[in-house]
Amino acid sequence: MRATAPLILTLFLALMPRPALSAPDEAVYAAVKAQNEPYRETLKGLVDVDTGTGQVPGLGKVEATLRGRLEALGFSVEARPAPALGGNTLVATKPGKGQRRIMMLVHYDTVFGEGDAAKRPYTERDGRAYGPGVADAKGGVAMVLHTVAALNALHFDGYGTLTVVFNPDEERGSPGSRAEIGKVARGQDVVLSFEPSFDEAGVDAVTVATKGINYASLTVKGRASHAGGAPEAGRNAVVEIAHQILQLQDLGDADKGTSLHWTTVQGGTKPNIIPDAAKAEGDMRYFVPSEYDRVLAQARTIIERHRVPDTEVRFDLAKGRPPLPRNPATQDLGARARAIYAELGADLKLAEIGGGTDAGYAFQPDSPGKPAILESLGIVGGRYHSADEFAVLASITPRLYLATRLVMEASKADGTKDGTK
Repeated sequence: MRATAPLILTLFLALMPRPALSAPDEAVYAAVKAQNEPYRETLKGLVDVDTGTGQVPGLGKVEATLRGRLEALGFSVEARPAPALGGNTLVATKPGKGQRRIMMLVHYDTVFGEGDAAKRPYTERDGRAYGPGVADAKGGVAMVLHTVAALNALHFDGYGTLTVVFNPDEERGSPGSRAEIGKVARGQDVVLSFEPSFDEAGVDAVTVATKGINYASLTVKGRASHAGGAPEAGRNAVVEIAHQILQLQDLGDADKGTSLHWTTVQGGTKPNIIPDAAKAEGDMRYFVPSEYDRVLAQARTIIERHRVPDTEVRFDLAKGRPPLPRNPATQDLGARARAIYAELGADLKLAEIGGGTDAGYAFQPDSPGKPAILESLGIVGGRYHSADEFAVLASITPRLYLATRLVMEASKADGTKDGTK
């Protein structure tokens, strides 16, 4: 989840009053509650296999498990290579009797190293589950599988097609699966993404907007010279890059949620040599897609102002994960999710986060209303990407209820009254 940066919770939206409480659907609640123990068994099996990005043997083992589980649930499964880092993206489809096309998305790789699963196998204590990737995002993988199992138990097939996408490289930016995610998502009406939710002082949330990530680089070429004998003959690249960083520090736009932070600097080789080269790297986060062009153009104008003459300065901005920007379709889907959670007597927040997810690849800039996308439908957890990562066991049944009801409600959005056989 949110490769290259920890989760940053930037804003909870208070766009509407808390939905009126209503009783849960008893049949759905019984079906998802019956999945609680099987869910935990599935989660243990997933966590106890190393699937760090690029760890092909472990990824292959879990892929085979997922294929078998999906086929047993009635899906046709296709494996599409993710060649950049290894592993396959599984694209599974299941036809229904309705019209709406619904996609469920989550990754099965983790950030953890070879052998971590043996060192820290799945354990449960004090109401939490622990282990590598237990929440991010193997808890989401299990959530998808057992949501479908609950739908099957309810004999629900009111969707037109139900598509599941499991990808193996999200923690490194999804270089081998991003195109497949975008291609499959383009044909959907709704995309439900199962990154974990938050354990933040009683907050339970889904995500309606995520920031995109770009990578800034600033390079300076100067001229080396003896620092004591002939400093005036040199052109100090370190001084110039410090000048440029100060000039560029205000490229962000707080009103739009745009930030650019310089995070690494390198320059010079020895104390007695005027440095002839320096490099800085930075992290840009943004909600508004047009901010990429604005920051790039503005930065390249600013760097024309040099402090050290006869130096060469270059600014580049590499695109990373795109944003899931604020949009009405996702807000409406979030409102539905809040109403469903209210059936359980619980308040679900709508969050905007500062880190990117694969929901950004599912978003279609040329068709912002379709598909409608909702993120963070996985298990509630915390301390992601650390040895203390955990999942909250009490959230399994409510989260399964939320996902199952969302599929059912999204299936009826074409005006049909019932989606059961």
